[in-house]
Amino acid sequence: MLDISRKVAFVAGAGSVGEGWGNGRATAVLLARQGARVFGTDISADALAGTTAAMDKEGHRHWVGRTCNMTSSEQVESAVHECLERFGRIDILVNNIGGSAPGDPVSMPEEVWDAQMDLNLKTAFLGCKHVLPVMERQFESHGTGGTIVNVSSIAHMSHQMGGRVTVAYAAAKAGLGAFSRATAIAYVKKGIRVNTVVVGTMHTPLVENRLAKQLGADVDALVAKRNASIPMGRMGDAWDVAHAVLFLASDEARYITATQLVVDGGATAAR
Repeated sequence: MLDISRKVAFVAGAGSVGEGWGNGRATAVLLARQGARVFGTDISADALAGTTAAMDKEGHRHWVGRTCNMTSSEQVESAVHECLERFGRIDILVNNIGGSAPGDPVSMPEEVWDAQMDLNLKTAFLGCKHVLPVMERQFESHGTGGTIVNVSSIAHMSHQMGGRVTVAYAAAKAGLGAFSRATAIAYVKKGIRVNTVVVGTMHTPLVENRLAKQLGADVDALVAKRNASIPMGRMGDAWDVAHAVLFLASDEARYITATQLVVDGGATAAR
């Protein structure tokens, strides 16, 4: 089940903010555990180094980590070229780039809005822009195209916990869902599936290393509040996200495209 041993995965955002398991790191390692050869990018060399250490510890030899700013078309194109030189093909693309900045339309500076659109939406566009032709050629020559999983957030589906307003983040993630669906239908006849994992409230290193500082909150109190906000009584973690990505990337999901898989412990339904 969920065997991807003949696959090559390109994971954008394969590092982690701080020590531990972020969504990208867990996804990259899980795909490697299932047999994939994994090429991972991150803007932070330190974040990638942590993923490399995790890969080395588990003995995954078919891993390449490369620093790359996924908002730069030239850098994305270069990374895709390097992946092809190393592994020969790309079967799975995971676009896992994002981050939220607080603000409403009045309080948010225009440059922050633009940066949020680039970080949360343009990165997926550029990943697809440079990988889709690769998958299309694979379909034309071998009859197997590929699959793309874009990682989004429930921020565009319900209000944020504690009334935190992140208007650009919510708008960009809503756009990502529409982008995924439109791209899926555009390439459905070319052997390429495109889906979205919509992530809820998770306990990853982001909570301690970024969110608590942004909110000026006590970490333990913030974690308790986030756990209490979920119908299941606890936050999910990076492995919940990684397993959802793995399923949508696998052949077991071969009849699924243009859809969203919400991984949120029931949060959006309850709100």
